[in-house]
Amino acid sequence: MNPETSNFIKEHLTDDIHRLALQSARYPLVDMDFAIRQIAGKQKIKAKIPLFYQTENILFPQQLSLEQSSSESTAKYKSTLCEGKTFADITGGFGIDCYFISRKFSEAVYVERNEELCQLTTHNFRQLGADNIEVIHADGVDFLNKTPKVDCIFIDPARRGKGGNKVFRLSDCEPDLEQIYSLLCEKASQIVVKLSPMLDIQLALKSLPGTKEVHIISVENECKELVFVIHNQIFTKTKIRAINITKEGEYRLFEYFQQEENDCLPEFATQPGQYLYEPNTSILKAGAFKLISKRFEAQKLNKNTHLYTSDHLNTEFPGRIFEIIEVTGNSKAELKKLKTNYPKANINTRNYPLSVAEFRKKTGITEGGDIFIFACKNMKEENIMIIAKKINQEK
Repeated sequence: MNPETSNFIKEHLTDDIHRLALQSARYPLVDMDFAIRQIAGKQKIKAKIPLFYQTENILFPQQLSLEQSSSESTAKYKSTLCEGKTFADITGGFGIDCYFISRKFSEAVYVERNEELCQLTTHNFRQLGADNIEVIHADGVDFLNKTPKVDCIFIDPARRGKGGNKVFRLSDCEPDLEQIYSLLCEKASQIVVKLSPMLDIQLALKSLPGTKEVHIISVENECKELVFVIHNQIFTKTKIRAINITKEGEYRLFEYFQQEENDCLPEFATQPGQYLYEPNTSILKAGAFKLISKRFEAQKLNKNTHLYTSDHLNTEFPGRIFEIIEVTGNSKAELKKLKTNYPKANINTRNYPLSVAEFRKKTGITEGGDIFIFACKNMKEENIMIIAKKINQEK
């Protein structure tokens, strides 16, 4: 990178990259393609990876590698799951997970088959002072076949199929975890696997019998990834840990064994009480629909309506909490009155015949305001409207 390109990047960090691309003729000494990639990368990671944003001279890869990388908050969380002295990341990518996890180990190896990414991460690790990480340009599986055993292996299989389409099944990922599972267990005492939040957890557990824990990670109530922590032995009980990382960086945890959920008998509400509870996305993905009711003494509205209610306020509930203003039916007259009383509201449909868009079109209620309307089914399988106000932030 010549001085002109370096200065151009610093001077245009907040500019529109599309407009800059049209001005390349004005800056003949600037490597414009490279500069725009660096500016776009810097803009993209400001909130996602603050440390890399704040560190001087960090370089950025092509857009896809950056999009697929973990955030700083999820990478830091994953680092708390890893243990030992020696560590290998065999699907290195942009190196976010490798860097943060490596802080827990005396020796770390980053393995990546893309040579440009290897060059880039070598440079970036140097800027970050990560001198315990060795960068190796190789295929991850080939590396495993040749390397001695390490304490922990991290793997984030590529989830792109033909034409760049996203895939979610283990067998569609690359490398195929089912095919290399024995090799992974032979080469490490602990394997930490990052997978798509769209993956069927129970199906994956059948293919990965050594899974000790499954972590469903959300950031500010948006489900980001699944992490399977595997040991080279078979577990009859796998712990499920639903995590929500708050804006302040705090971990909100709900954990259980699957058998607890299977054996649980929740209470059902004959009618909504004073408060309404909506579990956070990690818990909904985990499928802890019955146990959440028992743990927090909140009654379920319907077997398939994953909303809960109580007459006493439980501020520790892991999700959004609302105070109910009123409950109405679903008749034409009642929906018309709903539009009159609440012309603007935030709509949620749960176990209800219409989507949010269809409900808005039918009622004419516009988006916004501090009123929430939940269209759902009650215990009698009747469609009802619950009008409420939020009284806390997500946990």
